[in-house]
Amino acid sequence: MIIVNGFAGLTQGAFFAIIGIMLTLMAQLTRVVNFSQLAVGMFGGFVGMTLMMSPDIQLNIWLALVVSILISAALSGIVGWIIATWLPNAPISNRSAVTVAALLLIVSTASVLFGANHSNFTPVVSGNVTQFNVPGGIVFVSQNLVALLLLALVILVASSILLKRTMFGVRLRAISDRQSAAELIGVNVKLLNVGVWVISGALISLAIGFIPATISNDYISFSLLIIGGSAAALVGAFRNPWLALVGGLLIGALQGVCSAIPQIAPYKDWVVFILILVFLLWNQRKEVWDVAR
Repeated sequence: MIIVNGFAGLTQGAFFAIIGIMLTLMAQLTRVVNFSQLAVGMFGGFVGMTLMMSPDIQLNIWLALVVSILISAALSGIVGWIIATWLPNAPISNRSAVTVAALLLIVSTASVLFGANHSNFTPVVSGNVTQFNVPGGIVFVSQNLVALLLLALVILVASSILLKRTMFGVRLRAISDRQSAAELIGVNVKLLNVGVWVISGALISLAIGFIPATISNDYISFSLLIIGGSAAALVGAFRNPWLALVGGLLIGALQGVCSAIPQIAPYKDWVVFILILVFLLWNQRKEVWDVAR
């Protein structure tokens, strides 16, 4: 049972991994920890789902996903434009604080527009790819898990090639590392910054289209999944997106294992906070040991 539950947790873990990867890339390229990331995707997702369920419109699920992606991309671009316009040289803490305000605003607006009663997101794929026996039960490999893992790998490989092997990638890295120098040589820093935000919103909305209906979709609970994604990013110290992938899968698996043990199942969400604490202490170990000495 523990193995089965641990594997079942990988689907949510893959979603955490995508969040962590996007947070890492955004921190590297735009100097922002984007806490509004899931709220942006959630808003686009609810718009698409509303159009899909409307008796007058009845979009099919793929068109609804396209609408969701476009809305999320536009909304994310607006947040990025605000930061790039009024806080271009502000510290990362100030820039990130704007995304917290955006998170609260978007969640509040969604509550007003869509009301308290809503259905969970309908995933664009469902069913299982395969299954196999393990001690304690049967493990099912869902299409959602495969889709999320493939999306995570595509983001990682594509971003690695783009940033390290193309001139466009050099410019993207320049807007974070040497922004003033990039402006002096004619790079449109603001446009590139907003472009990164737009792509981030589109990708997170696409990922939301593949999450299973078993994951709670109420506004607050869903937006707070950013905490699990942040813990995944923290595994890579917001510098290594590949470690963010490992961290997300680890968190999901550990939460699944905890849910199989009745004594600790009510506290499975504590896994995220424990991992955050452990990695914060590990990253600050030199300072802590210096003080102890």
